[in-house]
Amino acid sequence: MRDPVRTINRLAWRNSRLSEGARAIPEETALALTYNGGTYAVMMGTPQNLEDFAIGFSLSEGVVQSPEEISSIEIVDLDDGIELRMWLAEDKAGRLSERRRHIAGPTGCGLCGIDSIAEAVRPAAIVARGRSFDPRELMTAMAAMPPLQPINVETRAVHAAAFWTPADGIVALREDVGRHNALDKLAGALAQARTPASEGIVLLTSRVSVEMVQKTVAIGAGVMIAVSAPTALAVKMAEAAGITLVAVARADGFEVFTHPDRIVSAAVAQGTVNVA
Repeated sequence: MRDPVRTINRLAWRNSRLSEGARAIPEETALALTYNGGTYAVMMGTPQNLEDFAIGFSLSEGVVQSPEEISSIEIVDLDDGIELRMWLAEDKAGRLSERRRHIAGPTGCGLCGIDSIAEAVRPAAIVARGRSFDPRELMTAMAAMPPLQPINVETRAVHAAAFWTPADGIVALREDVGRHNALDKLAGALAQARTPASEGIVLLTSRVSVEMVQKTVAIGAGVMIAVSAPTALAVKMAEAAGITLVAVARADGFEVFTHPDRIVSAAVAQGTVNVA
């Protein structure tokens, strides 16, 4: 399989001087997801943890309801990219053919190929109540991420999605040049490990858009926290789905946008943010 990091030569202009040197940069590869021989989507992503990506993408897209519905996965390295070949039972394949769409997805794509407004803003399911967390636990969780991001430590150019629990800390972390891909990879890893999502927090190094909320709902986590701000539609979706959306997480604190009752601090849980 391809190395997720490549070292290339470059020229650097620093302090009014030109110098030669090398830099580590992340690989970006076309990833084709196929089911029973038919292409469903082509995304650009990092060639690492691809079985997790295949399973997580299948779950978040609603192609399958559990990893067991995928009979087999074959990862095939081609000249121009990598094909993730999945085989489903005949009844699942028939259902898929009725809703198949072809997606050509750039790195930043999360809802590429959607052919109707209604599908893009489809109502999310409502997540289970799950457990509550102390604000200090959220700070601890976010602080634990950077050392566990080897590709980003080397390149400073990829996103990460992780899952943290009070009992075990970060139980899974996945990286990718695409933030949606990183979250799909995390979803696949959690599903295969049968990790109870209601017991922990989804952590993101990116902004929160509506599709990131939808993917978190598919995982089943009740709390998500990100370093950047959410969009207005993401806040509205999180409110409707019963998710506690925490964002703008910094070393000195964070902001809670929806369902603050899961954050057990009187200073935080004084109200909700409503988006019309």
